Amino acid sequence: MTKTDVKLTFEEYLNYHDGTERRYEFVEGELVEMPPATGKHEAIITLLLVCLFLEIKRKQYPCHARPNGIEFFTGIRTRRPDVSVISEQQKIEIEQTSAILYTPPLLAIEVISPDYRDIDIKDKLAEYQSLGVPEYWTVDWNCSVPNLTVRVLGEEGFYTEQVFTGLDQITSPLFPELALTVQDLLNS
Repeated sequence: MTKTDVKLTFEEYLNYHDGTERRYEFVEGELVEMPPATGKHEAIITLLLVCLFLEIKRKQYPCHARPNGIEFFTGIRTRRPDVSVISEQQKIEIEQTSAILYTPPLLAIEVISPDYRDIDIKDKLAEYQSLGVPEYWTVDWNCSVPNLTVRVLGEEGFYTEQVFTGLDQITSPLFPELALTVQDLLNS
C-alpha cells in the first residue's frame, strides 16, 4: 500500500476522484492506495459474492452482499472489505450517496493477500472487533493449509473463531446453511 501526498478532510474524501481507476482508503487525512488484487484473489471474491447473494435470495434474508466498493468509517480511517454483507437499512442509507457506512457491516470478509497478511489478520481483526463487526471472515488461500476462518463477536466483545479447511462446509451464525467449502473457493 502506498500513501499519497494528498491531504484531505474526511468530507473532501467523500467527493475525491483523481481521474483514474485507483482505489484508496482514507487514513487520518491521507489517501492510501489499494493495489490491484491477483486473479485468484478476485476469483475467490467473486465466488463468495455469488454464493452469498444466492443464499440471501434463497433464504430471503433481510441483508445484501456487496463487493469491495463499500467502505466503513472507523472514526479515523475507512476500511474496504473484499466482501461486505450489509443490512437493509444500510443499503437504503447509501443508495443516493457515497457507499460509506458509519455503522459496522453484518459481515466483513477479507481474502488475505500474501504481502498484507499482518494487516488482514492482525490490524483489521483488532479494528473490526473493536468496532463491533458481528462476523469477520478471512480466506487464507496462499499458505500451507488453505483455510477460511469465521470469527464471531461474543457478548464480551471478543471474537471466537472456527477454522474450515478442505471439504468442510463453511457455516456461520449469519449463514448457517451455506453450501460452500474451502475446496470450492480454491477451485474458483
